[in-house]
Amino acid sequence: MERALKEARGEGEQRLRRDLSALDLTILGVGVILGTGIFVLTGTVARNMAGPAVALSFIVAAAVCACAALCYAEFASSVPVAGSAYSYSYTSLGELPAWIIGWALSLELTLATSVVAVGWSGYLSSMLNGIGVHLPAAVSGGDGSVMNLPAALLILVLTGVLIAGGKLSKGVTNVLVAVKLAIVLLVIIAGAFLIDTANYHPFVPDAQPTGKVSGLQAPLLQVLTGITPTAFGVAGILSAAAMVFFAYIGFDMVATTAEETRKPQRDLPIGIIASLIIVTVLYVAVCLVVTGMQHYSKLSVQAPLADAFTAKGHPGFATVISVGAVVGLTAVSLICFRSQSRVVFAMARDGLLPKALCKVDPQHGTPKINLWVLGVIMACLAAFLKFDLLAEMVNIGTLFAFAAVSASVLILRRTAPDLPRAFRTPWVPVIPLVSLLCCLYLMLNLQVITWIGFLVWLAAGLALYFGYGRRHSALGKRAEETPAVKTEAG
Repeated sequence: MERALKEARGEGEQRLRRDLSALDLTILGVGVILGTGIFVLTGTVARNMAGPAVALSFIVAAAVCACAALCYAEFASSVPVAGSAYSYSYTSLGELPAWIIGWALSLELTLATSVVAVGWSGYLSSMLNGIGVHLPAAVSGGDGSVMNLPAALLILVLTGVLIAGGKLSKGVTNVLVAVKLAIVLLVIIAGAFLIDTANYHPFVPDAQPTGKVSGLQAPLLQVLTGITPTAFGVAGILSAAAMVFFAYIGFDMVATTAEETRKPQRDLPIGIIASLIIVTVLYVAVCLVVTGMQHYSKLSVQAPLADAFTAKGHPGFATVISVGAVVGLTAVSLICFRSQSRVVFAMARDGLLPKALCKVDPQHGTPKINLWVLGVIMACLAAFLKFDLLAEMVNIGTLFAFAAVSASVLILRRTAPDLPRAFRTPWVPVIPLVSLLCCLYLMLNLQVITWIGFLVWLAAGLALYFGYGRRHSALGKRAEETPAVKTEAG
């Protein structure tokens, strides 16, 4: 614990520059959370899983996130170092569990950055088509294309922005988030005047057996219990909550900036909890508006907000929303990218990845090599990855990390009861246990193929750890040096 804090206060090539405030952290959190959930998932889950009650699904997912957020806030204020759940687990669970959690976080953040870039590309193509500009089909990322060039180029541009330093990336993030918030508020205010309350009936549609899910596409819970999944009804609301959990990825990324925060003990809890509250209110409001504007069975899956305004005879609003989606998803990709670089930075500083990945450029105060390596990898993934192919993989990585942080709070309360905590999770052990159990339940609602992919990813991570990380571990080297020191002293 002391070593982690010492490294965060250190100097030179392994220290990040502190220039973020509580407001910056809240903006960062809102910027990354407020994105895919508003512009894409709303239509999908309302039409196929929950109906107008999709608003309740967002509330259920938010409640789980709130429990996890309280655990994150305690850790972030107690151990203000880069790396988020990885660093917290490193101090409480040990190196191997921390590696597994860090590897799961890398899955979440790498794929989230790439997948959101792919979604951004789709909105960009739609916006350009609206003004008569058509991208070459082979590189547009649409059906039948060879690659998604716009998504790859976005990742490379964001790489340059992040390398340029905290002030530039912070300024770009603030502008993008301001535009996105304005668009969302426009949807809520303008859409409120177009609501037909008849569309809310029934608010919770009767449960219907799906009858279509089998094999690798079946939820793991179905395979384990034999219970056939249903759409709509209470079960549909809970299943939708597992799907929309993707929409809340973001508040945990605030914690990855701990070393760049001026007053982490105070500002991190504020940034984490405030961003979650703001976005939950906006999500619920948008869900109620869009399902009130258009019957849930007619909502578009690709662009529900824009198409709902078009259906109501307001195509101008649809164009503005498409522009907002392009801007909003840019912010999401930027923050996911930044967060992933900080997790890799922390793992490299502990010796589990090559040290070059934690070297900070003296001119810009950012991990330049780290960002370039990740930028190339993510650009390749964005170029050839389909949006819906691995979206659930992001969910399972996130839920796994949340569960680990919740367990870590319980462990650290017992093993380090005297650790100074600027923020304390209330109602321990109830809150951490609720968070842990809810995360596990939502994970069980994900598809079997998602679990297989996740286990393959973990197996690859373990191979890397035992092949490289364990032999180069800073913790392991200190353990080897300690007996020698004692022998010389004796």
